[in-house]
Amino acid sequence: MHKLHAYKFRMKNKININKTFHFLTLFVFTFSISVCCLTPCIGELKKQNIPTIKITPNIWGGAKITDIHKVLESTARQITPYIWQKNLNPIQVDRSQTGPIVLYRRGTNGEYLVRLNTLKTFWSQYAFQFAHELGHIICGFKKGDLSNMWFEESICETVSLFALLNMANEWKKKPPYPNWKSYGQEFAKYAQKRIKKHPWPKNKSLGDWFNENKNDLTQRPADRGRNVRIASKLLPLFQEKPSRWEACAFINVKKTNKKRSFSTYLEDWKKSCKTAEQINFVEKIAFLFRIQSTKDHQ
Repeated sequence: MHKLHAYKFRMKNKININKTFHFLTLFVFTFSISVCCLTPCIGELKKQNIPTIKITPNIWGGAKITDIHKVLESTARQITPYIWQKNLNPIQVDRSQTGPIVLYRRGTNGEYLVRLNTLKTFWSQYAFQFAHELGHIICGFKKGDLSNMWFEESICETVSLFALLNMANEWKKKPPYPNWKSYGQEFAKYAQKRIKKHPWPKNKSLGDWFNENKNDLTQRPADRGRNVRIASKLLPLFQEKPSRWEACAFINVKKTNKKRSFSTYLEDWKKSCKTAEQINFVEKIAFLFRIQSTKDHQ
């Protein structure tokens, strides 16, 4: 009787141990699958070089924060894989009542402070404005002489057009949500509408145009129509070779309060570049604007 009781006790413990082992095995297996599924996502985000985007809630006319985040992340994804900077500081996004802007001051933890003047579900406007301000971040924006700010503003306009057109292609294949697929074409329409509204003068080279307008450029750096026209000429350069965005990181390295000519501006930019490809690109820009102080490059 004693032996029978001991046998039943051992068998009960064995069953419990087997159940526990089975549970732990299942848990480890499930956890392993979860990690395997998540790892590519994390790795992909790092590869895309997308900064952390934080959005202030309840100020967007009813638009959901999760939806806004999807749009802004998609916007960043079109440009950040090609830039020189890695691991950009987080970007804090708030709403502006006066116009989109990225502030010179930073947040308490070094965040870039971006203000967008949009609301509801005008996704093209979110993307356009965010890309423009991201452009300033990529250019290493800082205070100083504004004589050549017109060029940086034109670069930022180019970032917006580049991002919008690429988003249209991305959303055709992989939209943030399946039911957003049809909206992708709206990004391209938004970009094309801006270009059509501000067309480049027919049979006019960048060099001729610059010589005719250079005295006015320093007076009105944020002339949006003019910035779009210049951007329409710069855009094909980046579409041809997106790695050229890397050079933009060095535009403002030598910026101070001292006034500079556009020629000196380009020379300083070129001297600040790190690679032959970046230098080559600045020389190409100088050639297109017919600036003689840098090496001509066709």
